[in-house]
Amino acid sequence: MDGFELNKIIGAILGTLLFVMGIGFVAEAIYSPINAGAPGYALPMPDKGSGEAGKPAAPVATPLPVLLADASVDKGEKVVKKCQSCHDFTQGGPNKTGPNLYGVVGRKIASHEGYTYSQALQDLASKEGVWTYDELNTFLTSPKAYAPGTKMTFAGLKSEKDRANALAYLQSLSSSPVPFPVADAAPAADAAPAASGDTTSTQ
Repeated sequence: MDGFELNKIIGAILGTLLFVMGIGFVAEAIYSPINAGAPGYALPMPDKGSGEAGKPAAPVATPLPVLLADASVDKGEKVVKKCQSCHDFTQGGPNKTGPNLYGVVGRKIASHEGYTYSQALQDLASKEGVWTYDELNTFLTSPKAYAPGTKMTFAGLKSEKDRANALAYLQSLSSSPVPFPVADAAPAADAAPAASGDTTSTQ
C-alpha cells in the first residue's frame, strides 16, 4: 500500500468522525431540555400558628363516677381473672406474689398484714393514705407509672370501662362496701333576668 492510499483511508476516518460529531451537536441543539419554571400549583403550607398541627387531640377521659355508675361486678370478676395468678381475692385468703385484695377499697396503702411491700408503695402510702377509687383507678391504669419502683409487673388496664368494672368487683369484696363517688351535679341554670319593663316601685 502506497502513501496515497493510506492518506485516503485516514482522511475517510477523520471525515466520518467529524460527521458524527456534527450530528451530535445538531441533535443537542434541537433536543436540549427546557428548564421548568415554578410549579403550576403551590401546595398549602402547614399552619405555623398551631404547634400540634396534624396531631390528633387526646381523648377526653370519662369522669370516674360516671363510669362506676354503669360498672358491672360480673364483668369486673372476669377482668380480674388475669390477676389471680398473683393475688387472692377471698376473705382471709393468703398473700401470693402480691397481697390479698379482699377489702382493698378504703384500706391503707401497703398495709396488708404479712406482705412485704416495695419502698415505692410504702412511699405512696405516706403520700396518699388509703386506696380510694381514684387512687386505684390511676394505679390500675399503669402501676409502674404511678408508683415507679413497684414490684408489680402488670402493665395495667388501658380500657377505662375495664378499670371501672374491676373497681366494681373490688367494691363487692367487703362486708361494708365503700360507696362509689357521686358525680358532680350539673350547674344550676342562671336565673332569668328581670324584665326590662319592670315598674315595681322602690319607694
